[in-house]
Formats: sequence, C-alpha cells, structure tokens
Amino acid sequence: MATQPSWFRRPQVPSRESSRTSSRAEALQAVPQRARPLRPLPNEDVYFYAKRIDNSRLVREENPQARGECWSAIGAGIAVAVLLISTLLPALGGILTGYQVEALKQERQRLVDERRNLELQEAALVSRERLEELAGSQALVKPMPGQVIFLETSAEDALALNVEGKK
Repeated sequence: MATQPSWFRRPQVPSRESSRTSSRAEALQAVPQRARPLRPLPNEDVYFYAKRIDNSRLVREENPQARGECWSAIGAGIAVAVLLISTLLPALGGILTGYQVEALKQERQRLVDERRNLELQEAALVSRERLEELAGSQALVKPMPGQVIFLETSAEDALALNVEGKK
C-alpha cells in the first residue's frame, strides 16, 4: 500500500503551450522521479545472453549397466502388460458374450413375432369365408354327395415305403 498515495496524485505534466515548444523527453525530465506514472520493473537492469555451445565433437561413452537396466525395464513392462491383459481378458469376454446373448434374445423375439404374424396371415388366407368367396368368384360349386370318393387305407399299405426287402 506504499504506492497508493502516489497513485492518486497526478503527475505534474507541463501545460499544452509549453509541451508544444519542448520535446516529450524534456517534459519527462521535468517531472520528479517519484511522481512519474510508471515505476521501473523489478530486475529491469538484468540482461540475459544466449551463448552457443558446440558439442558436435563430443562422443558419449557407453555405459554397460544402462543396457541391462533398459532390458530389465522392458521385461518388467511386458510382464505387467501380460498380467493386466490376462486379468482383464475373461471379464471382457464375459461382457462380449453378454452382448451376443442379448442380441440373440432380441432376434428370437423378432422371429417369434414374425411367426405369429405369418400364422395370422395364413389363418386369414385359409379361412372358410375367404375360400367360399374365392370359389364363388371362380364359379366353383360344392361337390354333390355322390361325387366325393374317400380312399380307405389299411395299415399294411405303405404309400411311401421304398424298402427293397419288402415287396
């Protein structure tokens, strides 16, 4: 809060007539240091330089232990991955099987509904009223009682028996 009083004070800038004759630098020099509108930034006087370093001639020495550590880290990673996969694979298989079971249940329900609809259509097509209507439209008549011949079959007569031993 040490800067609050200087914040409320207005800088003492010269009037317009004098600013026309003098340059801006002279106007800022006329203002006292403590009344300037901006204070200096911290570490404003610190400069950083980038020095280019050429390491192209350096050759890195090979560390024999680093190769073993690398392979052991790779082996440990593979072991963890195999353990994780073998742990999660049965659960994933169960989930996929559950999806397949649900899909089959839905297909079964769809087929049952389709069968029911086909049975209704068949019943409508084979109904007595419809058949009589079709017979009337095609000029068909009912047979007389003497025109119908019923075939009597015995148990010995096999119509579709194609066995060579029995003739």
